[in-house]
Amino acid sequence: MDNFNNIDMMARGGAISLLALWSWILLRDHRQSLATRLAVLMNGAICCYLLVTAGWYREPSMLGLFLALGAGATPGLFWLFTRAWFSDEDSVKPSAVLLVVLSVVNTGVLQLTLLEDGVINVLLGVIFRVSMLAFAAAAFWEVWRSREGDLVEPRRKMRPRIIAVVGFYVVVIAFIEVAAHNGFADHILIRIVGSTIIFVVLAFCAAMFQMRQADLFGPSFSAQRVNPPKSQPDDGLSAKLLAHMAREMAHRDETMSIAKLAQQLGEQEYRLRRTINQQLGHRNFTSFLNGYRLAEVKSALADPAQKEVPIITIALDAGFGSLGPFNRAFREAEGMTPSTYRALKAG
Repeated sequence: MDNFNNIDMMARGGAISLLALWSWILLRDHRQSLATRLAVLMNGAICCYLLVTAGWYREPSMLGLFLALGAGATPGLFWLFTRAWFSDEDSVKPSAVLLVVLSVVNTGVLQLTLLEDGVINVLLGVIFRVSMLAFAAAAFWEVWRSREGDLVEPRRKMRPRIIAVVGFYVVVIAFIEVAAHNGFADHILIRIVGSTIIFVVLAFCAAMFQMRQADLFGPSFSAQRVNPPKSQPDDGLSAKLLAHMAREMAHRDETMSIAKLAQQLGEQEYRLRRTINQQLGHRNFTSFLNGYRLAEVKSALADPAQKEVPIITIALDAGFGSLGPFNRAFREAEGMTPSTYRALKAG
């Protein structure tokens, strides 16, 4: 067992060092990205988890409570990270932050009442495990739902791997801890299973270091990507694509997908993805379409002849599926509501 402990501690130290190194690289080169900041917070939470599950402190202490709070934030931060990274979001909803904060508070209360028996303690433990599984499920949904429109090929290829590895790990840990809590598994087994996160961390860091960080955490295109491309195309496919978008108004089809557009152009899907990403500078297909949609909406809102046309009608005609996504996209692009924009432009 001593040999296992020594190897385990060295592996944990190596994993924490890699996470610290990756966090430093991200902050140095991509600190403006929301996904970067969330990745650094998530890495810190994982480090707390590695220290907590090492079992090197026995007596209750403020340091132990701090590490437990950090470890308890890991599932929620992983969820926020997947939202920002895979969907290229530039902001976090207050409701999402509140959910993560509540899960951390629950972890803190659970730690403070850990030695007490009673219904409340059991309930807090159930809430903790359910929230962990819920955050994991929500993160997997974020990874899965935006896969079709992801134009960053390295990131797109990582999606099924993350779902498989992290999903398996979270489920196993949850069931092992429940089994141990009810006397069906030894706590040594929890220690061993918990140690497997080291290999997950090492594999994840290795995969990240092999890829260009600019591809994964590139500069935000929030200002540029919502406008139609103005640069001169430098290959045949990009010229063909831009001509097709201008002629056919393909953005008005709210069901438009990368596969459908490739079929319309008679081109292979992977070539179209690469062109929109590398030639036109978009990281996801939705931002590419929204550039045309918002340009059409802004033109209509600034037109005095269309002053009486409802904004929702203009948005739906431009290809937006509903009012919510349209309002978010418009505010991100212009920093104001569509109504305010119309009042300023159309009088």
